[in-house]
Parts: sequence; C-alpha cells; structure tokens
Amino acid sequence: MGRRKKIVQECETLMDEPEQIRNIAIAAHVDHGKTTLTDNLLAGAGMIADEGEATKLMMDTEEDEQERGITIDAANVSMTHEYEGENNLINLIDTPGHVDFGGDVTRAMRAVDGALVVVDAVEGAMPQTETVLRQALREGVKPALFINKVDRLINELQEGPEEMQRRLQDVIADVNELIRGMTEDEDYDWTVSVEDGTVAFGSALYKWGVSLPSMERTGISFGEVMELERNDERLELHEQTPLSDVVLDMVVEHFPDPLDAQPRRIPRIWRGDDTLDVAESMRQVDRDGDTVLMVTDIEMDPHAGEVAIGRVFSGSLEMGDEMYVSGTAGKSRLQSVGIYMGGEREELDRGVPAGNIAAVTGLGDAIAGSTVSDVEMTPFESIEHISEPVITKSVEATNMDDLPKLIETLQQVAKEDPTIQIEINEDTGEHLISGQGELHLEVITQRIQKNQGIPVNTGEPIVVFRESPQGESEEVEGISPNRHNRFYISIEQLGDDVVDTIAMGEATMDMPELERREALQEAGMDKETSQNVEHIHGNNVFVDDTKGIQHLNETMELVIEGLEEALDDGPLAAEPVQGSLIRLHDARLHEDTIHRGPAQVIPAVREAVHRALIDAEVMLLEPIQDVRIDVANEYMGDASGEIQGRRGRVDDMYQEGDLMVIEGIAPVEEMIGFSSDIRSATEGRASWNTENAGFRVMSDTLQRDQIMDIRERKGMKLELPESIDYF
Repeated sequence: MGRRKKIVQECETLMDEPEQIRNIAIAAHVDHGKTTLTDNLLAGAGMIADEGEATKLMMDTEEDEQERGITIDAANVSMTHEYEGENNLINLIDTPGHVDFGGDVTRAMRAVDGALVVVDAVEGAMPQTETVLRQALREGVKPALFINKVDRLINELQEGPEEMQRRLQDVIADVNELIRGMTEDEDYDWTVSVEDGTVAFGSALYKWGVSLPSMERTGISFGEVMELERNDERLELHEQTPLSDVVLDMVVEHFPDPLDAQPRRIPRIWRGDDTLDVAESMRQVDRDGDTVLMVTDIEMDPHAGEVAIGRVFSGSLEMGDEMYVSGTAGKSRLQSVGIYMGGEREELDRGVPAGNIAAVTGLGDAIAGSTVSDVEMTPFESIEHISEPVITKSVEATNMDDLPKLIETLQQVAKEDPTIQIEINEDTGEHLISGQGELHLEVITQRIQKNQGIPVNTGEPIVVFRESPQGESEEVEGISPNRHNRFYISIEQLGDDVVDTIAMGEATMDMPELERREALQEAGMDKETSQNVEHIHGNNVFVDDTKGIQHLNETMELVIEGLEEALDDGPLAAEPVQGSLIRLHDARLHEDTIHRGPAQVIPAVREAVHRALIDAEVMLLEPIQDVRIDVANEYMGDASGEIQGRRGRVDDMYQEGDLMVIEGIAPVEEMIGFSSDIRSATEGRASWNTENAGFRVMSDTLQRDQIMDIRERKGMKLELPESIDYF
C-alpha cells in the first residue's frame, strides 16, 4: 500500500475521535516562512520526501504562486502525528501572508480552532502579523508562536547568546502586547510564553526547531543549537531536534480539540436560538445530530466542478445527503465527500463527522460563507473581512464571442473570493473588478487569461473613493414627483467608533435588537438613537425618529430602497457614502396606496438624502495605506522621499539592526507603481510593506479636480449642483 493511501486511511480512522483532532491555520506576515514550515510538517508526517532544504512549496499548488514565490490561495491538508503514544489527526490550512489576500486568512480562521503565528526573528512582529492575530482572535481562535529564521540571527547577525535572548524576548513581548490588546475583555489569557510551551524557535529552511519541552526531552541546550548551526552541522541539528516534531507536539499539546473549542466558539459565530437541538449538537460536536457545515472556501476542480471546503460543526456529511444552503431555495445533493491532501482531493467512501474539515461537491449554490445544513436553521454570522476593496480595474473580452464565458468566469471569481466585487455591464461588455490592491487584481486577471483561456484587455487601475458628511445638516424636505408625499430628513456624521463597530460586524440588523443596541451604545451612540435604528446600510445608520405616522409602516420598505440608492451613489461623484447618521423626523403620506408607490417614494427619499448630505458638507474620502520600508542607511533619504513625493507623510524613522525603518501613510492612488519606483530609488536595497488603513478626507485643494475627473470618467454632467458651494 502506498504511503499516501496509508495516511488517508489513518486520517479516516481518527476522524471519529474528536479529542484527537486539531484544526489549525498557519498565518504570518508575507515572507516570514509559513509555506516552508508547512513543507517541514508534511515531511515530518511522511507525506513528502524529507531531503535537502525545505523549499518544495508543496502547498503553493498554482503555477503563479510558484512563479511569484508567494502564497495566494489558502491550501488545506490533513496529516497525522503521534504524541505521547497516541496518534492525532491534524487538519491544517496554510494561509497567504500578502495583505491583498487577507480575505483567505479571515475565512480560514472560521474553520479552525488554533492559529500558529509565524514571525521572522530578524524582522520581528510586522503589520500583517498584527492583522492575522486580530483575524484569529476575533474568531475565537487560540494562538501559539513559532519564531522562524533563528539561523539568520546566529550566522548573519552574529549575535551572542545574551543579545539573541533579548531579541527573541522582544518578539514574544510584542506579540503578547498585541494579544492582550485584542483580548482585554475576555475571561481567558491567551498570551504565549516559552515556559508553558506555546513558543517554539527554529529554522524552517534548515528544518530544525526547539522549544522548552523539546529541549527537556532531547537534552539539547540552546548553546549547543547555536554551536551546531555556526559549524554548519545543520543536518545533525535537524536529526537531533526535527522542527516538525517540535511544532506538531506543540499543536497537539496546546491547541484545543473540537470538544473543547466548539462550546466556546459557537455562541461567538452563530446567533441562533441556543435552546434548539441543533445548537446543543454543535456545542457537543455530536456526529449523530443535525448536520451543519460552514463553507469557508470554494475551489474549482477541472473534473468535479465546484468544491466547497469547510468545517463540519455537527452531524456527519455523507455522499447523497440532501442539504439546504443558506439564502437559496430548495436542497442540493452531495455528490462526493472527501478531504484535502495538499493540492490533491481524496474522495472518501465514508462520511466526514463533526469536528473535521471536509471538501464536498454538489453544492452549486454555495459561496464562501454559506451555512449548509440538513434542517433549515439560522445561518452562521457572516465572515467580516477587515479591509474593503480599494482598487478597481475594467476588464473586457478581446473577442466578443468570449463575452458569455467571461461573465460566467467573473461570477465564479466573486463566488470563490468574497473580497472581490464584480460589476457587470452586459450592454457595454465592460466589467469592473474591485479588489484589495494592484497584485490582487493582477492575479485575478492573469488567472482568467491563463486558466480559462479568455484573452482580456484591462484598463488602468482606478481607485475607489467614498463620500462622507463633515458636519450636520438642517432638516431637509424631499417631495415626491406627484407632490403628495413629503419626507423630512437630516444627516450628521457618525462617530468613528460606531463606524468601526459596524465595519467589524459587531452591530448588524441580523442580530437581536437588544444586542445591537448595546453594541452601538458601547461605541458611543446615545440610548434613544440606538433604540430607533431602522436600518444599517454599509456603515451608514438610518434612524426613524417619527411618532405614529399613518401608512409609514407599509411605506418603510420603499423609504429604505430610496435611502440605499442615495447612499450607493453619493451626490458629489456617485461614489458610495459612508459614516452618515440619517434621521427621518417626519413624513406626509398620501392616503391612497397608488399615490405613494415606488415611483413617488424612492425619488423623494433619494432627493432628500442627497440634499441633506450637501447641507452637511459632504466631502470626498480617499483610501490610504500604512507604508513601512526597511532600507539600508544610505538610501534612507531616497526612500522617505518616495513616500513624501506621493502626498504621503513619514510618521517615524528608527534603526532596527543594520537597517533603517521608515513608517508612514500615503494615498492608495499615489501608491500605484510604487514597487518599481522604490526599487530604482534604492537600487533594489529596500523591502516594504503596505496595508490598507481605511479612508481619510481628501485635501480641500484637490477635492474639486478629483470630483470632476470621476464625473467625467462615469459620463456624468460636469456641473456640480449649485448648492455645493463649499469647494
């Protein structure tokens, strides 16, 4: 029997033992060594040959991932590991580190209970380290820490034991500071420490690792590790203290099994009635209960079609099962059930029970984030992605004959990656793709051409702007075309904390009213306003302050429709509106339903909202990015000049090792083409990282020109409404 087949059989046996299952994700800043570490673990589990340096990148299965040397898609693998005489099943997800693919990290965290955070010993905790930790902790996923590239400290930086100890302690302290800041309201302490075995050190490239428990077990001291590494005796070091054993022991010992994790996680990610049988069966990881699967990823298999990957929280997935998919009508039949072994999917002849990560086919209606169950139930909380699309590109099929295939492919892309937004104009053949950054869109368009064989032309990247009120409006009247209906609306700025609470999914219209009120009040909204919240759209809040108005109840749906239309296309440049608190103070409605239909109510509300926004001095917001550049001293001036020359601001400069670190912010629009410019300015001697940092008000002097550019691009009239007199 082949080794692979044997591992699949072992995995099948262990699926029925939830206390021997660990569901984990490996997450880190880009280039800190996640995928190389995963190769080590696969070799340790006997799934790939253990030879030479660990640079196979087995989990980067796509050609473009191998070419670019970065992980683009989260990849799943199931393996086994023996610890203290007992075999364990480890379902692992290797996640991307690049900020543009952060959506994959967020979705992976919903499927797992533990996150192994990898940090480069030389670079330390970086911006994306903070982001992946936040993504894990928001989902109730327990962290542990692996400090990688310790070989560089020993050989390149030639650090002595004391300096090295201090540097490693600093990394642990930085990570713990982040964990503390994100879990201060929780009743558990998830900080990591060397003493309790939740920190390991090593070199993923040279395949050795140590932790306090492993040093006690092998009798190898840190001094001996340094000596062997310095003397280039890495093979011996790997044989004496293999990294895979150290890390997998830590995973089994310190990460929760599903029986431990699910009672804590279910109330956090599911807001249904906790007295129902399905709630109890999810908390108990009951394989005989109702079947519930949370889909966290959709992949295309050239032979089997769409594959839905996700966590089984209850029951057991069996081939042929009829399942409901949240948000769609009818049932879907499971055509196959299996698990992933790196790039290969292994179909199983048996069911996959609660507590495991499964891959199924037959759920054509499912998207990443769907709840799949054999009984109709409240879906899981939607997966909130930390950043939103900031760059758009137009995509057109080179040959008009390819248009239907392109539309189908774009719809598939949106299904697989919810952080991508697709706008399809079937009349003009032009389609807009919005994503997290230049690389995100480049990868998507490249895959459309290569994988689907559709030649496409892409436009220049366009930055996504927002519109937001900067003050408070008077009460504004909106009159319907037949003049029989009137709405009295005012708009004011929404507090930043309330905007963040909504953006993080901590206050939604789906949650119980009392919970929503409490979340909004905690973020600073006054009690009366929070009690009157009628609707939340994007991160705008609509409040009904009216009292006993006849016919308003049956008209409210149309009022909300008009409101959404107005907020999706702001009055300045038809860009989405954010951060506004809209109050409906009064309404005069015609007695007769026919005179207060959609054609009357929607334009009246839309007009009132736009006029109130203008009265509240609505301004254009532009997306900005945090920028960090690590550069040799002599290029410091050139590197900081690259930020300042892009309407950016340098906030901090400090020495770290032999490099200068420059931190600042810059507008996304000005950062297009930054990669090639910073390379030539520093002769390739800089490494950098950018991370989306939300939106800020654009400088007054640039507002009018930018608005005119957008209006011209969208084919709008170039005259602004007369009431916009503050530019």
